[in-house]
Amino acid sequence: MELSMSGSSLRTFGRCVTFLARVASELVLQAHPAKLEMHTLNSSRSAYASISLARDFFDQYHLDAAASAPSSTPLQCSVLLKSLLAVLRTPHAALDRLAVSLPEPDAPKLQITLHCLNGVRKTYWIVCSAEPEVQSLSLDRGRFPSRLAIRPRELARLLSNFQSSLQELTIIATDPASGLPDASGDVGGKAVELRSYNDPTKDDCDTRLHTQLWIDPAEEFVEFVHAGDPVDVTFGVKELKAFLTFCEGCEVDILLFFEKTGEPVLLVPRFGLDDGAASDFEATLVLATMTVSQLSDSDDAQQPATSAQNAGEPGAAAPTLVPENVSNHTKIWSELSGSTPKSIEANRENHAQKKRNASTNMLNDMSMLPNVTNAPSKPPVADNANNIMQPLQMDHMEERPEGISGIPRSQHHPSNWVGADDNDDDNEDDEELLVQTTPYYMD
Repeated sequence: MELSMSGSSLRTFGRCVTFLARVASELVLQAHPAKLEMHTLNSSRSAYASISLARDFFDQYHLDAAASAPSSTPLQCSVLLKSLLAVLRTPHAALDRLAVSLPEPDAPKLQITLHCLNGVRKTYWIVCSAEPEVQSLSLDRGRFPSRLAIRPRELARLLSNFQSSLQELTIIATDPASGLPDASGDVGGKAVELRSYNDPTKDDCDTRLHTQLWIDPAEEFVEFVHAGDPVDVTFGVKELKAFLTFCEGCEVDILLFFEKTGEPVLLVPRFGLDDGAASDFEATLVLATMTVSQLSDSDDAQQPATSAQNAGEPGAAAPTLVPENVSNHTKIWSELSGSTPKSIEANRENHAQKKRNASTNMLNDMSMLPNVTNAPSKPPVADNANNIMQPLQMDHMEERPEGISGIPRSQHHPSNWVGADDNDDDNEDDEELLVQTTPYYMD
């Protein structure tokens, strides 16, 4: 097998290898007479990716006579994607062309040659696996009753509302023609919901934040087809973001096919109206979904307004609404769960208790003021009309220094009044100018 590529085909080949490396660690190459296929499967067998490059994609594509026969077994080999990424580390702008060669069907190494624009030629040999594990998966698009098409930038904007550490995402689709019960509310008319899935068995900081997005398909999606009862699918976010980056680099839309809970999800690029009829490459990403439906949880989760009314109840989470969005037809709702609300409530109770203790200490200190020594006072005056003892009037009292009882000096103390120091100075001057009279002399 010998093949070579250059220009835009070389850049597309680099994006393909980068996308496959984010899904799994091993790549299987299968050379057919009319195309070259690249397959990969992750270790948990929850994600399968495949890319098919047509013969016209390459500048040169040659197979031996034995491998070119229609009835013959396709030529195949398996290499590590980490090694292939190291070979493609050279910037594509500095490359003239790339050549791949496999001398024999059972050759131990795959030869890759980089021809640079400055005349330098780099040759690499990548060790092939002895027995490549080939996993071919073919799904018919017609078996999926529901699908949606979205631009990569729009999907990236929607995913930016979730935590970067999110591992699974749930999509809930509702028939737009059926009408939602809350048509007059905040989420009325939004037939698609994106929800963060958190494993209930885990108790860490990442599982405390739950985010939900209600989306209007007519506003956010290029195409949306769904009929019948609501369905939900939960799958991995890591592979979805890898496919998003690949489609954004190739400037194509994302087409997602789904059926129901427990059935796989199929993602393919959407090449426009012809849907890839004139394209020289194809890409497929198949993701496994969870077997447990999240629709029962969505029935328990109320709308943002309802949750806000129940925020005062014990253990209720306080939702946070995001009022300003890029699209007026998308509603975002986030809430904190787990142990965070309890800690916040405990902090609030401790703060309120401290305030109550401070107020109690202040009252106790005020009740002790009449008993301060060296403070002359007038005797209490009885009110004959109501027989009520009037409060003690203090002519003079020494100022309590700050920090005796933990209470700071009040801003309403006379010493803080404007001009208070001037009055004290005037009083001192008056005392200095006071002349005592000579006592009367008596014989």
